[in-house]
Amino acid sequence: METSLHQQLKRCYASVESDTEVVVGKYRIDAVRGDELIEVQCASLAAIRRKCHDLLARHSLRVVKPVIARTRIASAAKAGGPITSRRLSPKRGSVLDIFEELIYFIRIFPNPNLTLEIPLVHVEQVRVPAKRRRRRSHKDFRVDDVRLESIETSYELSKPVHLLNLIRLPDEMETFNTVDIASSTDRPRWVAQQIAYVLRKTGAIEEVGRNRRGVIYRRAA
Repeated sequence: METSLHQQLKRCYASVESDTEVVVGKYRIDAVRGDELIEVQCASLAAIRRKCHDLLARHSLRVVKPVIARTRIASAAKAGGPITSRRLSPKRGSVLDIFEELIYFIRIFPNPNLTLEIPLVHVEQVRVPAKRRRRRSHKDFRVDDVRLESIETSYELSKPVHLLNLIRLPDEMETFNTVDIASSTDRPRWVAQQIAYVLRKTGAIEEVGRNRRGVIYRRAA
């Protein structure tokens, strides 16, 4: 089911309302702005790999992949019913979350016809009681809708170096490893290893050797 977040973002990026849900070949496109096709993807990027591959052969494509920076949880007794309570979730999202998605998108990005836009959004997530719980481990609620509250900021990625800039390594650091990436991003090393994998596969960095601490990288020429 399409969420309010998806609908709201489509309207944000389309020039006019009539430029949403446009058919291009065998695909339905979320929005069109001039000569650029716009696809809003709130779910996994992996789900639109084939669609992007086909469209990029002939069109300029902007993939909008929102990252939820802040969530306000709203509870209701039933779907469509009045909100009974609201609270902020302690979970926070970051633009660095995009690297987990890009693991499955490295055959699409980069592409000269592709712009990947990452808006950091604040949302309200509406929860209602689950109809039934088969096991104790199941949640006692289901998400009825997700609504956009605001866009904090947005990042445009079109080249490998744009990914490298996200991890903010010091300019004077000519070579580095995943320990350095973990330190620069304040992430666990296993996350830094995912980041390094994406950077290497997209051509942002290259291997130059190994030592006791692991693979040594440098910025690609």
